[in-house]
Amino acid sequence: QVQLVESGGGLVQAGGSLRLSCAATGRTFSDSAIAWFRQAPGKEREFVAGVSSSGLSTYYTESVKGRFTISRDNAKNTVSLEMNSLKPDDTAVYYCAASDRHFIVVVHTPYKYWGQGTQVTVSS
Repeated sequence: QVQLVESGGGLVQAGGSLRLSCAATGRTFSDSAIAWFRQAPGKEREFVAGVSSSGLSTYYTESVKGRFTISRDNAKNTVSLEMNSLKPDDTAVYYCAASDRHFIVVVHTPYKYWGQGTQVTVSS
């Protein structure tokens, strides 16, 4: 099993940056693709970015391409999401999730393990 804890959320002004971190415990972390999802008030949970188990493949939803960067350090059991040029539309609770597969999927149901979420609020 994998347990995930997110950190790094907060309140920033539009155009600012935040770095989210996901710390994992469990012996199978390196076998799992990891993704960040977010859920804004009144909206469905959506895929933001994902990284394969090896860290060699990444995928981003179109709205964050060029602004967000996902990376992982399997030696430290961590995944990060660097967010730049933040917009008010990025405001959401951000969740780190781990799947039971090596490669990225963009729907939430295959992800078996979830963190509690961290709030990101971007002011205009």
